[in-house]
Amino acid sequence: MKTHIIGYDIGGTKCAVVLADASSGITIINRAQFNTPAGYPAARDLLFKHTYDLLAHHGLTPTDIKAVGISSGGPLDSVKGIIHSPPNLPGWDDIPICHDITQELGIPAYLQNDANACALVEWKLGAGRGTKNMIFITMGTGFGAGIIAEGVLINGASGMAGEVGHIRLKDDGPVGYGKEGSVEGFCSGAGITMQASAFTLDKIHEGASIKWLDDCITIHTISPEVMAKYAYAGDALAIQFFNEIGENLGSTLAMLIDMLNPERIVIGSIFVRCEKLLRPSMQRVIDMEALGRSRNACEILPAETGEELGDLASILTACYNMGY
Repeated sequence: MKTHIIGYDIGGTKCAVVLADASSGITIINRAQFNTPAGYPAARDLLFKHTYDLLAHHGLTPTDIKAVGISSGGPLDSVKGIIHSPPNLPGWDDIPICHDITQELGIPAYLQNDANACALVEWKLGAGRGTKNMIFITMGTGFGAGIIAEGVLINGASGMAGEVGHIRLKDDGPVGYGKEGSVEGFCSGAGITMQASAFTLDKIHEGASIKWLDDCITIHTISPEVMAKYAYAGDALAIQFFNEIGENLGSTLAMLIDMLNPERIVIGSIFVRCEKLLRPSMQRVIDMEALGRSRNACEILPAETGEELGDLASILTACYNMGY
């Protein structure tokens, strides 16, 4: 008999409704995706519409569904099931989303922030399999962490555990998470974009020949993807740039290694695409900064679950809370 789960992957740009079978592993049966509309009521209505459409398409009703799992950007309260005004979801102020879903569908609903939900996926299905102590890092537009400690997902007293991006890495530097010199400012996609522009301006002032400017890429269109393209092509300046990013990433990971003594740190998004550019300088800093016994116990790996990560995150949120 199938164990049907519905997942809601809620993002500032898009949302997905996922139907899965969790009876033997996780099998994605079908999904629907839509652009995130302005405000919660419109998004809620679309989530329910696509839920009913998926169920009808597969000859199911809400009574056939064991639970709904929701993965969303924070801040949020996973215990109470409330989303508290995420910066990428304007108008989602103190939204009791689990209550609303249960009231509509008559089934239990479980909420988790996206970093924690993705940590569950990589822990159960990806590069963290078999560990009891693991950290998953979202190195995407933002920079956050989901922490598995002694086989348990850590939420913290107010659901804010793992907000690594808010740590101040240096006295000054790019702004991330509203703080100058923060980890998010140095290591997130948004932060790397800011640094790429600043790096290019510095090199202009130094009189350097800059290949990407020669190729008509402007200061305003530089991105991590652009810099990676030139670094992989052997451009010395782009390689230097990624060495600097890798050093800041290494400083951050060294702190986490000393603090939490994980078996593995699994890093998503940018690290998956740019591991070869980031790892050498990252590892040099870790070797200098982290305690030897902790450093030697820890592997650092790219995430494995790829494009399905968001879908699986919502499903694993329900499965973990149900004890699957």
